[in-house]
Amino acid sequence: MAKREQVRPLAPAAERRCSDEEGASKHHKKRSRKCVKCCVFVTAIFVILVTAIIVLRFTVFRVKDPVITMNSVTISKLELSNGTTPKPGVNITLIADVSVKNPNVASFKYSNTTTTLYYDRQIVGEARNGPGHARARRTMRMNVTVDIIPDRIMSNPNLNADMSSGILSMTSYTRVPGRMKIVIVKRNIVVKMTCSMTLNITSQQIQTQKCKRKVDF
Repeated sequence: MAKREQVRPLAPAAERRCSDEEGASKHHKKRSRKCVKCCVFVTAIFVILVTAIIVLRFTVFRVKDPVITMNSVTISKLELSNGTTPKPGVNITLIADVSVKNPNVASFKYSNTTTTLYYDRQIVGEARNGPGHARARRTMRMNVTVDIIPDRIMSNPNLNADMSSGILSMTSYTRVPGRMKIVIVKRNIVVKMTCSMTLNITSQQIQTQKCKRKVDF
């Protein structure tokens, strides 16, 4: 008589459920650990990038103020009557040697510049220069020519006294609007300079000069 095949009894249903639940729990824990590690890694990368951007923003990419300087001023076409009074109808020319220093790692592009000349708080001359740019970490120089209108300056009641003293006090105001872009940082910049100067009538040269600079963003 053939031997009966041994039949192994099935595990109870409760045990099978416990085993399945343990496997699912272990798998869930593994996935959770992976997600935590991934989140930590992404957060660390984000913090590093933000820190690097902040450091670059305030070091390499920090926009520094362009520096405008009045190097010298000369007077030409000044013709005098009796050695003290400007001849009527003859324009007086003031030539200013102006430099713009750009200390940044990107070029400073500027649009039309204006220079206004004042005598006794009255406008007596104005000049405009075309657009240009100051290269990175370079100094750009330009000559600004201002034609003084004699009729305006001669109509001032204080002119005769100032001319008799041999010294004429004047004020100039220069405005240079421009823009600078350093990678992702863009800035509109306006460089301003106000200069007080005294003109020696005899030598036709600027005797003293004092300038104040201001930069607006």
